[in-house]
Amino acid sequence: MSNFHFIDLPDIRIRAAVQGEGPLVVMVHGFPESWFSWRHQIGPISEAGFTACAIDVRGYGGSGKPQPVEAYAMEHMISDVAGVIEKLSDDGKAVLIGHDWGAPIVWNSALVRPDRVRAVAGLSVPYTGPAKMSFKDMFTEMFTKKGKFFYQHYFQEEGVAEAEAEADVRSFLRRFYYAISGDAPDGTWPRDKVVGDTLLHRLPDPDPFPAWLHKDGLAYFVNEFQQSGFRGPINRYRNHDRDFAYLSQFADRKIHQPSLFIGGSRDLVLTMFGKTDFVTPMKEHLTDLRGADVLEGCGHWTQQERPAEVNARLIPWLKAL
Repeated sequence: MSNFHFIDLPDIRIRAAVQGEGPLVVMVHGFPESWFSWRHQIGPISEAGFTACAIDVRGYGGSGKPQPVEAYAMEHMISDVAGVIEKLSDDGKAVLIGHDWGAPIVWNSALVRPDRVRAVAGLSVPYTGPAKMSFKDMFTEMFTKKGKFFYQHYFQEEGVAEAEAEADVRSFLRRFYYAISGDAPDGTWPRDKVVGDTLLHRLPDPDPFPAWLHKDGLAYFVNEFQQSGFRGPINRYRNHDRDFAYLSQFADRKIHQPSLFIGGSRDLVLTMFGKTDFVTPMKEHLTDLRGADVLEGCGHWTQQERPAEVNARLIPWLKAL
């Protein structure tokens, strides 16, 4: 059974669900989730002989929620992860596993703090090396300047997306989770939306709701966001320029730790800029990539939609480290 630990770092308190004994494995969730998105991994990882630790990223759940946009820059995310490792690991190192925004957080933690990261696995978002330009500039060129809606552009103006999400948290999560899940038919996320549309515009409310997120599971997420709000989570998207400037100083580095990638064939993250080969650049920048699997029919919520398949890849990889 997991116990909550509150980890006091110099500028933030991080809540973590911790279970088991042995080498530390830290799991980092994405948007809009919480430690709870790893509920199917915590037990199996602890039973495999590890200390399983799933954190609430700053801005979420039981962790601290600073107000300023810049408090959610990647530099602080990496510092939080390194701080958790320092507090919980006997030898000062950990294996990192991240999903969605958690994937760039763990990839970059491995890049910037190799002294703290023994191995790294990313779900949904592959690592294709240091960026050549700010992601904000990229989506502006590909979407916004052409009049096309892109959710991260919609997230840029403070308060707008927060108001839409917080107006009815349950409806927001139901519709957002479903639209980019493997259960949603092609076209559920409309690719013809235009600048000025809202995030939820034309997203259906699913009936029935996908079995992988039962009512109790949805209720947990709803309760967390009704208490925490969405400012912190959405602030993460407002730091692309800061992140690019910060990470540029590490542009000549590669990730040498043992690594693993798991994605979904129906995850829009892998096709939002067109279908491209992401494995070749991963192999270039991850010098010890031990697997890059794409689960057929799986949508964006990798470890929640396909827990057995994800665990069947994670546990052997962990044991072989």
